[in-house]
Amino acid sequence: MARRGGFAGGMPGNMNNLMKQAQRMQKQMEEKTKEMEEKQWEASAGGGAVTVTVSGKKEVLSVKLSKEVVDPDDIEMLEDLIVAATNEALRKMEEESAEVMNSIAGGLGGLGGLGGMF
Repeated sequence: MARRGGFAGGMPGNMNNLMKQAQRMQKQMEEKTKEMEEKQWEASAGGGAVTVTVSGKKEVLSVKLSKEVVDPDDIEMLEDLIVAATNEALRKMEEESAEVMNSIAGGLGGLGGLGGMF
């Protein structure tokens, strides 16, 4: 009687290769995640009047204001510029992070659709 199912026939080699590939990719992702956390992104608003720097950990590292933008009679404009610069810096960080992770996940072609997990 023939055996059905399981990995008794010839699949263990393929499974081992898939596991090794997954482990390599996990290590790559961990390394890239650490690199991204240490990196910084900067964005400006108001023609450079406000500049914000963020980290890959999604932390605001610095906010720089030009003297011309500090108007006690127009605090709302300054607040809006800070928000705009912060959001743009975070968007840059997220975009680069997604590109890096997608480049790693692109190697998952043989793992049955796991690429969508990343």
